[in-house]
Amino acid sequence: MSENIRENRDDEVFTQDYIKNICDRFSKYNYIDPRHYTNTNVKLGLRNIDGTGICAGFTLIGNVHGYVLDEGDKAPVPGKLTYRGYDVTKFVEACEQEDRYGFEEAAYLLLFGELPTRDQLDEFCTLLGKCRELPEFFTENMIIKTPSRDIMNKLARNVLSLYSYDDNPDDTSLENVMRQCLYLIARFPIMVAYAYQVKKYFFDRESLYIHFPEDNMSTAENILRTIRADNKFTKTEARLLDMSLILHAEHGGGNNSSFAARVLASSGTDVYSCIAAAVGSLKGHRHGGANLKVIKMLKDIMENVKDWKDEDEVASYLTKIINKEAGDRTGLIYGMGHAIYTESDPRAVLLKKHARELAVEKGILDAFELLDLIERLAPQAFFKVKGYDKPMCANVDLYSGFVYNSLDIPSELYTPLFAISRVVGWSAHIIEEHTLGNRLMRPAYKSVAKNRDYVPIGERG
Repeated sequence: MSENIRENRDDEVFTQDYIKNICDRFSKYNYIDPRHYTNTNVKLGLRNIDGTGICAGFTLIGNVHGYVLDEGDKAPVPGKLTYRGYDVTKFVEACEQEDRYGFEEAAYLLLFGELPTRDQLDEFCTLLGKCRELPEFFTENMIIKTPSRDIMNKLARNVLSLYSYDDNPDDTSLENVMRQCLYLIARFPIMVAYAYQVKKYFFDRESLYIHFPEDNMSTAENILRTIRADNKFTKTEARLLDMSLILHAEHGGGNNSSFAARVLASSGTDVYSCIAAAVGSLKGHRHGGANLKVIKMLKDIMENVKDWKDEDEVASYLTKIINKEAGDRTGLIYGMGHAIYTESDPRAVLLKKHARELAVEKGILDAFELLDLIERLAPQAFFKVKGYDKPMCANVDLYSGFVYNSLDIPSELYTPLFAISRVVGWSAHIIEEHTLGNRLMRPAYKSVAKNRDYVPIGERG
């Protein structure tokens, strides 16, 4: 109710005419000629002309390999993702063969730099279990009393609030930062689950369920247990969610949210500020929010294409999307393309395999096959409209949203699930930046504003 009152007051202060007037004024005086970017050495988006990212540092944590340079040109190769030098595909396959959960092991590897022994992993899992419980009255005061429609915004607020519950929040020594990161990794699933339950109660008028986490359960099991009213889930569901968590845990220091965390860490600020900034970055639809956009896009295509198996009809609609005549009018086909991967995204390859199996089990194979058709036809559609002939593969978002939807996970939790996993990578990068970086990040922006003489207020037109 308080949020509705605030919205009404804003409407009274910021009238439509006033907002339009000041925005028109802004547009009149704020324009940068695109030719500046081609006539100078400025790297828009911190990327080179060929789309590769500017190298900003060194890392031991993760590596994303998607192409090789052949006489200066990018040559496509199958994508490969490594954590501390270990191929993630082989990591996931090993967990499947041994029929065990692997997210906690991936977290250990990313944080400490080496695979754990069985005893070390058991000790680590026990520690995470003990760290899951939120501080006293945190749930009541910080989550229940301040509901939010958006779980990601609520998560960022919760992270910042934990600063006030920490007796030593500003100490950036390795020991203290490691302690804080481990608590955050353990508590993220619980904060997300509780924020979701409170959102459902206050804004969707549904019953409120607050389930305590189980110390002896894996992260994937605890997520499913705490977001569902009846606590029930199958081993197959938990295993698939665990695999998704492994695949989302890290993606190099250059991805937007990890880079945001490192930028803040380079300033010497506290861990909570670094992680909250990363959460805010991940929320964006160009980053972590894309998986939800994929599901909305898929539903839109299903509603507007009569025959989902007709390649010509699907291709025609994709062309309309690119031309901003359909979909959300952004011109984007969500889940397609990647800044580094060219021939394939290894995360998408693994998820696609399991998505098909899940689709057969759930009786939604037609929807999966439509998604597969979109993956095959999108590159052709971009070439037809824009003449874009560079390799374009499906990225992880094309199938992660489908998997979550098939697991009956609410759409509001798609991006928060990404955060639950990626907080591991953020933590590893923050720790690395604090211990090995030790230099304030400060890129330059070239000013193109003309020098002008100050005009006294009485002489302005």
